[in-house]
Amino acid sequence: MEKRLVLAIALSLLVLLSWSALAPKPQLIDNNTVIANKSSLARSSQEKSSAVMPSVAMSPSIDAIRQTVKFTQNSRELIFDPSMAAIVEVVFKDGPEHRLSLNMGLLTDSNLTFKQQAVTKDSISFIYEDQNKRIIKKFIIPNDSYIIELDEQIQNISSSSLVLNPQLVLGRLDLSAKNTQSRYRDIFLGNKEKTMHLSAGKDFNSSDVKFIGLRDQYFCTIVEPVNMAASGYIKKITPQESEVGLLMGESILKPGAQIGHSYRIYLGPQDLKIISNAKPEWAAIIYFGTFDFIAQLLLQLLGFFYSLVHNWGLAIIILSIAVYFLLFPLSIKQMRSMKEMQLLQPKIEALRKELKDNPQRLNKEIMELYKEHKVNPLGGCLPLLLQMPIFFALYQALIRSVALRGAHFLWITDLSSPDKAFAFKNSIPFLGNQVNILPILMAIGMFVQQKISMAKATGEAAQQQKMMSIIMPIMFGVIFYQMPSGLVLYWFVNSLLMLCYQFRVNSQK
Repeated sequence: MEKRLVLAIALSLLVLLSWSALAPKPQLIDNNTVIANKSSLARSSQEKSSAVMPSVAMSPSIDAIRQTVKFTQNSRELIFDPSMAAIVEVVFKDGPEHRLSLNMGLLTDSNLTFKQQAVTKDSISFIYEDQNKRIIKKFIIPNDSYIIELDEQIQNISSSSLVLNPQLVLGRLDLSAKNTQSRYRDIFLGNKEKTMHLSAGKDFNSSDVKFIGLRDQYFCTIVEPVNMAASGYIKKITPQESEVGLLMGESILKPGAQIGHSYRIYLGPQDLKIISNAKPEWAAIIYFGTFDFIAQLLLQLLGFFYSLVHNWGLAIIILSIAVYFLLFPLSIKQMRSMKEMQLLQPKIEALRKELKDNPQRLNKEIMELYKEHKVNPLGGCLPLLLQMPIFFALYQALIRSVALRGAHFLWITDLSSPDKAFAFKNSIPFLGNQVNILPILMAIGMFVQQKISMAKATGEAAQQQKMMSIIMPIMFGVIFYQMPSGLVLYWFVNSLLMLCYQFRVNSQK
């Protein structure tokens, strides 16, 4: 029964996690790679002077139709579409390069064609003018802050009143399967009543919105209108594309009058401390799903351990040891239960032979045997069940942790991705073009633990145990193979501690 429960848990893991483990890894450089390569020489010279003046250069468009302008700073590069006065994407350069795609980020009117007006070391502005109105959009982008400001000034230069329906598109999101970031996309919205995390693939509307945000795996943007009432929306444009934005109330602009719309914007990493310093309410964008509370607690502990050892790999090891000792009383019970089951196995085998034609009586006799020796056949599974919420919470925390991007430990160059100990030119079946050592070590350790904890059995029961001792390590090895090395490191250390204690239990008479 215990083996069946463990198998059920393993199958649940396989169903819930294999989509992440086997899916293609998020690419650090997407469709813009061609553009980046074409302009790499120019960019390298521009970045040398970025501390004095941001580099702004025209480049071929991302979709080969529209032109883009690159506003380059020390740690990031904002790519604008000047004709729309909108942000196409933001390239973050601290650590492994990451591109936050917005497509039409901070667009105010898709029917107007803007022109670039002016550039300073911390701002860029665009202008539109026709016979009725003049619009100036100014982005204030400090080099040392993730907070930027957008100021839009609209002037009525006609002899008639203008009806304005202000809108701000936060971004247009590609949710297609080819976009490896699409599974991490969700929307964050705060109104007067509460904050919400919403699916980017479903239409939604809300009034009295204070701020709205969107995020991918590691980075996010949050927009808050300044002194304006707004409603927020998510709108499906196509089955694979959604638009997220704000709608402000209608207003009348008289001839010769001018009106301004201002927005405060966060554009940076999903870092709790940084976002909290910008505005505590915004920190709720960092959300890890069902086990959010546990994930947040684990991240806080991980951050504390990191502050002590200054290495994320060592911090994960300490966290694994801490969780192990937290559950140690249950682990002792598990080991003893398995040992007691081993001692009872000869009597159970004898009952099976004696009552093989009477399954009902056999089950009753086995239960009486458990009761007589005070053995709970499911007792050994309790620590594993309690580990599951911790495991799922840690998985979500580590796979989204911006701090682990590019974090080194031993041979591991990035704890947020598989450890990639060895790489080959050609792909190997089931392994791809890289060998990940940690999942293999974990599977070997699990195999050894299965062997030394296996109850003595004969006949069909022995065959089942033998198969389980092979299938389970292979199954877990496959599940973990493409997971973040930080998560595999946590589970490997925990399994190693369990294995060591199992040896100790087995050595006791």
